[in-house]
Amino acid sequence: MEHVIESLAPTSELDYVMLPEDKQEVYSAIQRTHIHGSPDGPWFFIIAQSEGPIHRLIGITDTSMLRPQVFAYQRGEVGIAFCGSEKQVIDAVLESLSTEDKRFWRRADEYWNARGGSYTDGGAFLFDIRPTESGGKELVMTDKFGGVVDTHPSGDYDLVLANDGTPLELSGMSVEDAYLAVLEALPHMDWPQARATLESIEADASENGREWSWGLLTLLLDRRYDIGYLRRSLWLDLVEFSLIRTVSSATHSPCDHFAGQHTLGHHPLPSSASQRIVIDARPYPPEGTDSLALELVALRDAGWKRFVLINCRGHRFIGNGFGHDSHGVRIDVFGAVGDYLGSGNDGMGVHMHGNAQDQVAQIHKRGELVVHGDVGQCYGYGAKGGSMFILGNAAGRPMINAVGSPRLVINGTALDYLAESFMAGDPLKGGGFVVINGMRFDQRGELVPLETPYPGGNLFSLASGGAIYVRDPYRRLSESQLNGGTFTEMTEADWAVVQPMLQRNEKHFGIPLQRLLTAGGEVMSPSAVYRKIIPVKSKTLHAEAAWAGHASAGGPNAELVRRSLEKEMARSEIARDLGRSRVERARRKR
Repeated sequence: MEHVIESLAPTSELDYVMLPEDKQEVYSAIQRTHIHGSPDGPWFFIIAQSEGPIHRLIGITDTSMLRPQVFAYQRGEVGIAFCGSEKQVIDAVLESLSTEDKRFWRRADEYWNARGGSYTDGGAFLFDIRPTESGGKELVMTDKFGGVVDTHPSGDYDLVLANDGTPLELSGMSVEDAYLAVLEALPHMDWPQARATLESIEADASENGREWSWGLLTLLLDRRYDIGYLRRSLWLDLVEFSLIRTVSSATHSPCDHFAGQHTLGHHPLPSSASQRIVIDARPYPPEGTDSLALELVALRDAGWKRFVLINCRGHRFIGNGFGHDSHGVRIDVFGAVGDYLGSGNDGMGVHMHGNAQDQVAQIHKRGELVVHGDVGQCYGYGAKGGSMFILGNAAGRPMINAVGSPRLVINGTALDYLAESFMAGDPLKGGGFVVINGMRFDQRGELVPLETPYPGGNLFSLASGGAIYVRDPYRRLSESQLNGGTFTEMTEADWAVVQPMLQRNEKHFGIPLQRLLTAGGEVMSPSAVYRKIIPVKSKTLHAEAAWAGHASAGGPNAELVRRSLEKEMARSEIARDLGRSRVERARRKR
């Protein structure tokens, strides 16, 4: 199966270099035979196969990273796994299953975007339903190379009613103190006490006000922390359910901080500028003239500036259409949002409390967009400005064709083609930049570094402006990964523009700036932790442009330009070969 996948999705560039020599030899033979028949992207293959008693689903990711791809699994009393082009489809299936079968809940244990042709897993996964010796069935997930994917996360998923538990006493505490109290107690809780505590927080909304419960429950939903013996995905599912139930009650019982729509299209007037309107997204179509996106614009015209959207089910274009200068507007989104969230933003604040889809922040001009999770393909496409923050990872081609002064912090990583054709000026003169922290959270909610801050081989491709700041204290990134960029000195002036973004990042996600500056247990200087990448002018590209111009015009210097181009391309190829050699030597040492 590995060789069949290789014939469809050939491994290339840095990923090929990182393969063992014996595998390179086999893959070279396969590619020589099949490369002309390999499909061009964008594509994403989902193939069903029966092999004797084994039933199999195969998901193969486009090596050009032009097509979205999401894998997920949930393991409770039974196991279930997914592959699809969008996370919202997976969430829709789980929600449907959870309403009909109590063995399932609404969140997968893990979601991830695959990188096509990756040397670590091949960007392809096989889901097998295999018979067991006891006569039952077993779900086994493997990657392209046959490595077994662990689909047995830790944590108890056997829910017990809250009647048997004593809730944590939180009355009279501030939101921050209550949050810290829950974090201290949660690792020692069982399900009865955990559920009783959530019910108590809901009940306290009547005593302390919805604002208190809202603040505490959003922190419990958004932050990463140790949950002890409980299954994380199930705990977060219950937290979100409590939060939605708390704010949705404002429909029939409004307060100073929250009000709701009575019926579809109901446009009440706000009692104050700080009051939020709660909108259940389910009755609205995902797009079109009656869409939720246009309903938000109508409510803004009625005087509302603060929105809470619950139960999103693939609703697209949220935050679009607000026109020039939407400063003062804030939208909080819960559920499985659709594409184009916050696109065209010109001043508002958008907070996605979970994972987002594709084309988020397209042509983002001003304002702030915060995603408490991962994002899909082409994040920030053509962005022009504003501040953006991602708690987790970005899929392929984030910030492609961005110009002006957009600023983005990715606390995880991007799969490949980050900041392709980036044209955002000089960050030291008000231009744009991207910060990659290359971190993840472990099962205990602790922040730990990824094996490499950036796994792909196309970083800053064809960029002509801006910069990328990468947290890379162990210097794991190599020149061979920079397709159009080069490392340069990280100065105090650079830190002066990066530090405010990381301080804001700490406010949104609770990731301490000092932790980001810590490596090997020691707090280090910013220049020792972060590396700066800037674009370089490509003589090859300039020569190619000149060649194309002269050749098309039949100019007298066409042959001379052609020879110059060939020399420059030869030099570039030698440089790439040297880069691959350095990577190979480093791989062998490891």
